[in-house]
Amino acid sequence: MADQSIVSALILGLIEGLTEFIPVSSTAHVVLAQHFLGFKSPGNAFAVLIQLGAILAILSVYFSKLLGIALSLPSSPQSRRFVLSILLAFLPAAVIGALAHDFIKTVLFETPMLICIVLIVGGVILYVVDRLPLKPRYTDVMQYPPSLALKIGLCQCLAMIPGTSRSGATIAGALLMGTDKRSAAEFSFFLAMPTMVGAFALDLYKNRDALSSDDLVVIGVGFIAAFVAGLFVVRSLLDFVSRRGFTLFAVWRIVVGTLGLIALLIWG
Repeated sequence: MADQSIVSALILGLIEGLTEFIPVSSTAHVVLAQHFLGFKSPGNAFAVLIQLGAILAILSVYFSKLLGIALSLPSSPQSRRFVLSILLAFLPAAVIGALAHDFIKTVLFETPMLICIVLIVGGVILYVVDRLPLKPRYTDVMQYPPSLALKIGLCQCLAMIPGTSRSGATIAGALLMGTDKRSAAEFSFFLAMPTMVGAFALDLYKNRDALSSDDLVVIGVGFIAAFVAGLFVVRSLLDFVSRRGFTLFAVWRIVVGTLGLIALLIWG
């Protein structure tokens, strides 16, 4: 049984790392995979705790840029504005996530049917947005005005519903508000850092009594898998969306959501 849990954790970690930063909803994929693998985690903590691997993946890729921004804060108005923009974008999800945490984890996360439906609906929306003849006004995340960042942060709150996708909500919202595809994806990367760290810390605190040493081994396996897979995605996604857009991810959401619904109706 322990070996089975470790294999499941490895699969789930790979799914987390591969889907966290693309607009397909990593939470939906991990929760549905947990459901069909019969993998149980106290308070659904595993799905969020293995995100630490994905967090470290994106931090390692952007370490030099983050260090440069930090060192230039005293002398660069642009760097200060960028940090302010990220904080403003993070704030709505931080407040709503803290207030609605228990409802999200005990009700929404326990409804695979809802997750599949949201996957399909979100895929249709992403497909339509990707096809719209939008004219971008913002192409550099360092030039995003704080007001735009705050609006993108409000869009991120939609990801409280499992299946919506944090990156999908922020990217679609950013595109509709005048950004280009590459910078929208990159801003989603930067916004993921405080958002995922906050979610990780809150879940770790909420489930501190429910986790055992055995859980830590399983989470560790998932963490390593998520880190390796996350590195691959972060290093390749921006160039991909610059060339191909988000249509592939929209279709993927619709296919996975449809297959999930069929599987739930057949096997429960």
